[in-house]
Amino acid sequence: MEPLKIIKWWECTPKEKEEILKRSVVDVESVLLRTTKIVADVRREGDAALLHYTERFDKVKLDPAQLAVTEEEFELAFQQLKPEIRRSLEKLAKAIERFHRKQLPREWWTLIEKGVRAGQLVRPLESVGIYVPGGLAKYPSTVLMAAIPARIAGVKQIIMCTPPNQDGKISPAVLVAARLAGVTQVFKAGGAQAVAAMAYGTETIPKVDKIVGPGNVYVVAAKQIVAPDVEVDFAAGPSEVLIIADETANPKFAAADLVAQAEHDPEAAAVLVTTSEPLAKRVREEARKIVKSSARWNISVRALARYGRIIIVKTLDEAVELANAYAPEHLQLMVKRPRKLLRLIKNAGSIFVGHYTPVAAGDLGVGVNHILPTGGIAKRQSGLSVLHFLKLPTVQELTKEGLESIAEVVEQLANVEGLPGHALSVRIRLQEGADGD
Repeated sequence: MEPLKIIKWWECTPKEKEEILKRSVVDVESVLLRTTKIVADVRREGDAALLHYTERFDKVKLDPAQLAVTEEEFELAFQQLKPEIRRSLEKLAKAIERFHRKQLPREWWTLIEKGVRAGQLVRPLESVGIYVPGGLAKYPSTVLMAAIPARIAGVKQIIMCTPPNQDGKISPAVLVAARLAGVTQVFKAGGAQAVAAMAYGTETIPKVDKIVGPGNVYVVAAKQIVAPDVEVDFAAGPSEVLIIADETANPKFAAADLVAQAEHDPEAAAVLVTTSEPLAKRVREEARKIVKSSARWNISVRALARYGRIIIVKTLDEAVELANAYAPEHLQLMVKRPRKLLRLIKNAGSIFVGHYTPVAAGDLGVGVNHILPTGGIAKRQSGLSVLHFLKLPTVQELTKEGLESIAEVVEQLANVEGLPGHALSVRIRLQEGADGD
């Protein structure tokens, strides 16, 4: 299959357009049966099952006392981590904090009418579990992105599960990030078994109110299985980017951004939508050059061949229409007047405005959250935020005068809906007040 095939949109049939807009999705069904057993075993047997599956899948044998990361392990992580990496993590943590504090909603009251006040309170979840992929991979930025919004929301208990490497250890960068973010406990557990442990609790790992964070297909399947018993966030699949570009875009910039997404995963999607055929050809040439010199070329080339596309459209309005239909995780606007285009965007996980705003900057520097919906889920859900860790209970307060003012409405509608007890709960208060004690 040809990497970054160039397609003229107006030449495609409706069926061909539908196929072009497809991308990889997490195939939960293929692992659902196996994952269901893992979850059931951990729910029933606790630590014993958790340790069994840790040995089976992560190839490391632990005893219950080794599941929780110790203070000595945290101290060693700070000693081992290069100072420049720690400074970068600290700077990113501050940026995430600054951005996400703006998301905190305020409590409010309003006067509905005389004697009738209503409002909204803001209350944090009590406990949250964060899943961070691990093993050979290291994702300290994901730790910060998941934990800091929870801490800002006021969550008291923030636990984290991440798989250990074959030496039974966790990356120093991940542990330092956990400490910077305010994680209260870290456990050496990964996969579906870790999700089950956080959902139902074990002898070592506490049960939580909500589980967030990305993971492989088994993690996604496990979150789906435990969802009736614990709140979970959205399913995040392979990474994806869609770039809208006109003739003013730098082809090297666009090519580099396509390859940057492709290097995540062979299933990643990288799409350029442009009004310029010359730009389309140059971007393809530049992308091929970059891939050849990439350390992850074997991953990138497969992704660009399978889900990489360069689509030529006639107008920017058509490009926006296509982007809204695709609802990408990351959307870049590399056009002459990006803010004008921004007003037309309806569906995207995170939007990157202008020629000097690569996805990498948003993911690892700006402080906006990079845990985002994929596979078109951005049509109905937003990325992880402080709001994911809050409850917004409503509140009302009435005086006798206020109750009198709405009594007729309440009683009539209660009778219409066949709820005489509702009507009585209002009438009895007004009668008691009129008749005295």
